[in-house]
Amino acid sequence: MTQRHKFRKSMNRAVGPAVAVIAVLAMIGYIIFGPTGLYAWGDYGQSVEKKRVVLTELTKRQNELQNRVNLLDRRRVDPDLAEEYVREKLGAYHPDEVIIPMEPDAKP
Repeated sequence: MTQRHKFRKSMNRAVGPAVAVIAVLAMIGYIIFGPTGLYAWGDYGQSVEKKRVVLTELTKRQNELQNRVNLLDRRRVDPDLAEEYVREKLGAYHPDEVIIPMEPDAKP
């Protein structure tokens, strides 16, 4: 056998394992750097915290709106809230009245 023939034979034997090693390295790279990989876990934690803050704010706003709906129920309407709502929507106020907008959390 010639030297060249031995080299080709050993190269042909090494192709399969080389392809397997490259495939395994590609999978490991995807596990670490992929969109759901190890580096993405830190981003997920921060994202979850931001979503929790937004959820808390939305839950608070939902409770405020539910309270307003309950106060405007047809069977038992709060007269002060109904008057405020109608005046606000229709712009029905006297020229000598002063309207002072208040924050929802502020108490008179």
